[in-house]
Amino acid sequence: MSDNTKTIKGRTGDWEIVMGLEIHAQVASKAKLFSGAAVGFGAGPNEQVSLVDAGFPGMLPTLNKHCVEQAVKTGLGLRAQINRRSQFDRKNYFYPDLPTGYQISQLYYPIVGEGVVEVEAEDGSFFNVGIERLHLEQDAGKLIHDLSPTESYVDLNRAGTALMEIVSRPDLRTPDEAVAYVKKIRTILIYLGTCDGDMEKGNLRADVNVSVCRAGNYDKFKQTGDFSYLGTRCEIKNVNSFRFISQAIQYEARRQIEILEDGGSITQETRLYDPTAGETRSMRSKEEAQDYRYFPDPDLLPLDLEEAWIAEINASLPELPDDKRKRLMADYGLSQYDAIVLISEQAKADYFEAAAKGRDAKLVSNWVTNEVSARLAAEGKDFSENPLPAAHVAQLVELIETNVISSKIAKEVFDHVWNGEGSPAEVVEKHGLKQVTDTGAIEKAVDEIIAANPDKAAAVAEKPQAIGWFVGQVMKATGGKANPAAVNDILKAKLGL
Repeated sequence: MSDNTKTIKGRTGDWEIVMGLEIHAQVASKAKLFSGAAVGFGAGPNEQVSLVDAGFPGMLPTLNKHCVEQAVKTGLGLRAQINRRSQFDRKNYFYPDLPTGYQISQLYYPIVGEGVVEVEAEDGSFFNVGIERLHLEQDAGKLIHDLSPTESYVDLNRAGTALMEIVSRPDLRTPDEAVAYVKKIRTILIYLGTCDGDMEKGNLRADVNVSVCRAGNYDKFKQTGDFSYLGTRCEIKNVNSFRFISQAIQYEARRQIEILEDGGSITQETRLYDPTAGETRSMRSKEEAQDYRYFPDPDLLPLDLEEAWIAEINASLPELPDDKRKRLMADYGLSQYDAIVLISEQAKADYFEAAAKGRDAKLVSNWVTNEVSARLAAEGKDFSENPLPAAHVAQLVELIETNVISSKIAKEVFDHVWNGEGSPAEVVEKHGLKQVTDTGAIEKAVDEIIAANPDKAAAVAEKPQAIGWFVGQVMKATGGKANPAAVNDILKAKLGL
């Protein structure tokens, strides 16, 4: 199965894969959803737990207004409906990392309703993914099983941390689309400042619902809205990397097809992806809403939002990735591909704009997305940790534009600048890297090389492309500093081309 085809060949015919994703994003907030306990990574076990989080009797939850604001902001960023009235429910289940015996979530009346996200595919095309809802809920604690052979340890630091669960429609059709969608949601959240998107720390993770159906049935589902055309879905829980999302989907789709082709049926269940074995494993049978005995939380009033407050949040939104992409293309004449690469990180787009003022934007874009990005990646840094001032890239491009240095020498200059030897202009001066535009000096080198190689000079008349050898020799003789355009012109004149 290729990553980007919508049909999979089975023994008995073609199949289609259908996915919906639930993305769990930890709300960027200093305190938890219903308590004043701190939120943060790296604290010792059970150091960030209030009596509310620990489920002590008689403790009452108090809603954190900032978390509500972050959810509304995210809904607006996803171009989704903000519900003026929403309500918190209790989802009852018993597990050692859930001291109260229930999770406060939103089932019936979520804070955010339907929306749509435009996602860029690898090939530069776009597809839309419907958002069904976004609701607020508490995270559970964490169980640690590998500290002792006989006991499990409970760490409640995460318990009560605010999560936004973003539920998509079953609009995703390939592993590539699923990964592109998660990347897009992550980028939007980071731009909004509502989640830091750190997947390694588990601050953004996805539950992937995968089902397969016979080729052609997905179109029938789209036309009728009848879910019976789709297969039974299995949910793969808590996948926390783009690579694992793709691998888990591919494995799970194949597993389901093999069962169906052998005459079996798919059991609706929750599964885990094991990246070491490269397979999904059954975790538990999939519960329905009634199994959790949801009911409105008696300790929390319904949440009523004022229109004016929503409008205020809307007015404070930053420029979002889609708008930034369109503006970079319009203002700087960039291609769609270049604009998409730049907006993938907010810091990268800001850096480009700072360097591109009054310069050749395409050239600046190339330096930012190629050289600078490659150096940062090699050092394991994000763009926000970039040590190189944008003014240095602007100056480097200016030196190329004004023919002070050639593009080839610019790479050498960049090396020195990156290693902290000063600005591009200082490096050019210090290392004597100015391009030789003095035609007299170039002419002298050309004359010497032609005189030393009369046979090669004679052969150029019959085979004009042989001039390339002479260009190389002149560049070598001038230490790579000769202006290539001037070298070509002088050679053509001398060799009678």
